[in-house]
Amino acid sequence: MKTLNTIPTGKLERTGSLLKAGAKVGVNYIKYYGNKITQDKNEDEARKTLNEDNASDIYDSLKKLKGSALKVAQMLSMEKNILPQAYVEKFSLSQFSVPPLSGALVKKTFRKYFGKNPEEIFDEFTTESVNAASIGQVHKAKKGDQNFAVKIQYPGVRESISSDLKMVKPIAMKMFKIKKEGSESYFQEVENKLFEETDYDLELKRSQEISAKCSHLPNLNFPKYYPEFSCERIITMDWMTGKHFSEFTKHDNSQGDLNKIGQTLWDFYMYQMHVLKQVHADPHPGNFLVSDDKKLLVIDFGCIKEIPSDFYKPYFELAKRENLNNPQIFNGKLYELEILRHDDSKKEKEFFTKLFYELLELFTRPFNAEIFDFSDETFFQEIADLGQRYAKLSDMKGMNTNRGSKHFIYLNRTFFGLYNMMHDLKAKNIIINQYKNFIH
Repeated sequence: MKTLNTIPTGKLERTGSLLKAGAKVGVNYIKYYGNKITQDKNEDEARKTLNEDNASDIYDSLKKLKGSALKVAQMLSMEKNILPQAYVEKFSLSQFSVPPLSGALVKKTFRKYFGKNPEEIFDEFTTESVNAASIGQVHKAKKGDQNFAVKIQYPGVRESISSDLKMVKPIAMKMFKIKKEGSESYFQEVENKLFEETDYDLELKRSQEISAKCSHLPNLNFPKYYPEFSCERIITMDWMTGKHFSEFTKHDNSQGDLNKIGQTLWDFYMYQMHVLKQVHADPHPGNFLVSDDKKLLVIDFGCIKEIPSDFYKPYFELAKRENLNNPQIFNGKLYELEILRHDDSKKEKEFFTKLFYELLELFTRPFNAEIFDFSDETFFQEIADLGQRYAKLSDMKGMNTNRGSKHFIYLNRTFFGLYNMMHDLKAKNIIINQYKNFIH
């Protein structure tokens, strides 16, 4: 893959790049309407072509920009049940298939922060990256007998977060039918998290803390981190050997191994959620490896969501079937979680009460079972169908669809990602509350 010698960092350059994508999207719509008028293609085919062309053009622009714009694409790729398949497929590439920085830019970053080239710090350093993602890329290094993974942040990523989000905002609002009024707290939450993700000093501290607190969980391994080779834009950890999670799930594995990895992943998330009250809020396959002896390796702690108790309590109380089915308790919790508002019309109250009952009944099913089967296709089909059904509802026109506390953004993202990974594993017989055995 071609390397990048520069990344557009100025606001004008970055805006120009997205405007070009916008112009291409406009042309794609003209082609789409042309296809419909001339009847060359039926509606489904024409729409499919439109989605594929748009996804390609938007992704090609974002991958050159890197940073927050690409991170938003990565987040969207996890919303498998909301976006058209073409977007999911294209945006999923933002986890793996991104052009890396050239060796010259990498050296320049080292000189800026350490006053030395990487070859002067390590005995060996591969100038070609082994993995390039949205905010940084990883290089392999060696000192003595020790192998390291060195993550380097792209130049200008942190500085362009606010302007990137302003550019991506109209696209996100259109895709998710977000109304301008009252949406500020949601975008602020995403912006704050992106600032945290680009603070490698904070990531180093959190990585060390969470890996220490979870080190006793069975079948789970973390790299050791090295502050002496890390700084605000570079983070150095042990090189971990294993198959990428998505590569592992593509191979033939015994059901026993799939269940073992699934149980490990589930326990890790439940322990963070219920015991630490902070969670690795980026559960996509690029952040996990599986070792030859079938251990789960957690290799990235860039995105951590702290869960405040005034949100945690009502959120997980609504996960209990008896509370869901008690209209008085259910209604009270919807107000606590800002899903219902006191200025709602009768129609809005009825609509959102029904919608969130259906959503929560479905999503909390695993929590109401002692043992759950994540290979159950009907469960995931129900999730897909519900998403599609509500996406097409005309009732929502004219309603304020900005619903729920800002904390939902990263908690929902966590569960979406976790459920999708558990489904990719086809993990069965998962003991839901096993994490309780590991509380000190």
